[in-house]
Amino acid sequence: MPSVNSEQPVMPTALKILIAGGFGVGKTTMVGSVSEVAPLQTEERMTEASRGIDNTVGVEAKVSTTVAMDFGRITIGPELVLYLFGTPGQDRFWFMWDDLAMGALGAVVLADTRRLETSFASIDFFEEREIPFAVAVNCFYGRCGSSAEEVRAALDLDASTPVLLCDVRDRDSSKAVLLKVLGAARARAAARFASAGGR
Repeated sequence: MPSVNSEQPVMPTALKILIAGGFGVGKTTMVGSVSEVAPLQTEERMTEASRGIDNTVGVEAKVSTTVAMDFGRITIGPELVLYLFGTPGQDRFWFMWDDLAMGALGAVVLADTRRLETSFASIDFFEEREIPFAVAVNCFYGRCGSSAEEVRAALDLDASTPVLLCDVRDRDSSKAVLLKVLGAARARAAARFASAGGR
């Protein structure tokens, strides 16, 4: 009688992390640098129609923009897969954020010290929904105009919110940011567990 393999294939647990931030801050680049598969990107060329609508101050050389989302994947192990969703940065696409955020374990808010004000909408969004997040300052061309603590103060962030400097073009740097997000999510879950009396 032929033997039957009783082991069932393991379905991996899927975790979702959002990559958010202002227009032109590096969200698409981050997803692309760290994804193990060719990322799905919805980049379109910017046209005259966006002139006066999209604020390109500080990113005048930008010629394309995300019009839906970016998507990437990282397999952590046979039982755990991390899915990355990059949000569009312009406020005219914010209507998509609630759908993208559904079921998210945590988020990254990418910041540019030349345009820190573009980070406020993302920070408010995740704070209001109690989604744990880390702020990652993208050091363009290897230069950062501020320290992590100066950014924390300028954005008026809670002491428990991780803030770190990174270069989203570098895979290891992007991975370090994602690990901070996972740590923030774990800390939030542990705090909730403790406040519920450990039940």
